[in-house]
Amino acid sequence: MSCNTASRSPIIEHYQSEEMAALGLPFSDAVRVDNMLYLSGVIGMKPGKMELVEGGLEAEARQTMENIKKVLEAHGSSLEHAIKFTVFIDDINRWSDFNKVYVEYFPGKKPARSAFGAEGLALGASVEVECIAVIVD
Repeated sequence: MSCNTASRSPIIEHYQSEEMAALGLPFSDAVRVDNMLYLSGVIGMKPGKMELVEGGLEAEARQTMENIKKVLEAHGSSLEHAIKFTVFIDDINRWSDFNKVYVEYFPGKKPARSAFGAEGLALGASVEVECIAVIVD
């Protein structure tokens, strides 16, 4: 059995949108490692504003998914190429309310997913979602 011992440095790129930079947020929207894209936690913020959309959990969930879609597409991926989601929800008893929105974005094959009840999400959000996706160059 032989092993390839040639080493190569991975491609690592940090992406911060102008929108997030203008808000002064101290993190990257996403980090690319080779052909993988790791998104920071995303909440239902109105585009370009440090405030949540109005309407509660379902409205926040929809805006969260739209925000994720935007970041994925800006960096060479898409919801179709998302492979793992981690969902943090402030009231795990409202899981089905989140799922009503989530399935709209994944009517066919669905990514792997974990969910956790969480307290104290950013801006008092009802839901926060992390995503891992493949970049399709």
